[in-house]
Amino acid sequence: MSIFKKILKFVALLLIFQEGLSAAPLITSQEAALPVATKVVTRGISRGPSIKFITPATDSTVSSPFDLRISFEPRGGSKVDVNSVKVTYLKFPYVDLTPRLKSAISANGINFQTAEVPAGEHSIKFTVQDTDGRETNAVFNLIVAK
Repeated sequence: MSIFKKILKFVALLLIFQEGLSAAPLITSQEAALPVATKVVTRGISRGPSIKFITPATDSTVSSPFDLRISFEPRGGSKVDVNSVKVTYLKFPYVDLTPRLKSAISANGINFQTAEVPAGEHSIKFTVQDTDGRETNAVFNLIVAK
């Protein structure tokens, strides 16, 4: 194999490896510039699955990119309905983030690696139902450092 072919092969492998490590946009700068949505009210007590923010902690300051991990815990012997999970960026108009997270959603929660989010304060609503149709909503407040 010629040196040129070896270099091409090496560069191709490097690009493939680098692509796997690249960050993925969760919120774009255009979406972040939208007006803030009116206050969203969620019910206080729910028999639906619990939603726990693993990383980053809600109301914490992080640097972008970061790993987003949310945990779902079903109650009363039911299971989480993965198809019911909805993630909404609370801007006007609302921005549905669910399609960007689809591959990261499981019955256990959301595990989205290297999420890119512009600097600023962001509110994201998570909605999940169990197989009995009981729904839980939780709002996650995130502060991304400049």
